Amino acid sequence: MLKTSTYMVKHDDVPRSWHLVNAEGQVLGRLATKVAGLLRGKHKAVFTPHVDCGDGVIVINSEKIKVTGTKLDTKTYQSYSGYPDGQKREPLRRLLDRRPTEAVHRAVVGMLPKNPLGRRAAKRLRVYAGPSHPHDAQMPVEKSK
Repeated sequence: MLKTSTYMVKHDDVPRSWHLVNAEGQVLGRLATKVAGLLRGKHKAVFTPHVDCGDGVIVINSEKIKVTGTKLDTKTYQSYSGYPDGQKREPLRRLLDRRPTEAVHRAVVGMLPKNPLGRRAAKRLRVYAGPSHPHDAQMPVEKSK
């Protein structure tokens, strides 16, 4: 009988890099799926589901994202403090005015797994409202649309 084995990358053997994504003019959900895939490492040939294979991602110009339809007014984000009458709802339009990076961050983190691997990948996400970022030392690679 022929024995074959599947290569499983180990945590120490994962090649890491940083990617720079420009969010200007991109649709929020489509941008978030691309960024979540980079954070998980699904673009690599050595992707292993139970190992953290992902790269770091820097998102710039998050204040210039687009959404389709009427999502600016109908999409709401909610938080709950745990106390009676502690539920708060905020539409996307007001969230983008108040904290323009938060909508991109929530969209990407919502697409990551809800386990320790997803939490570790979320730590490698950096979102900035404008075109500048302080991560030149990581030598990020520009990702096209």
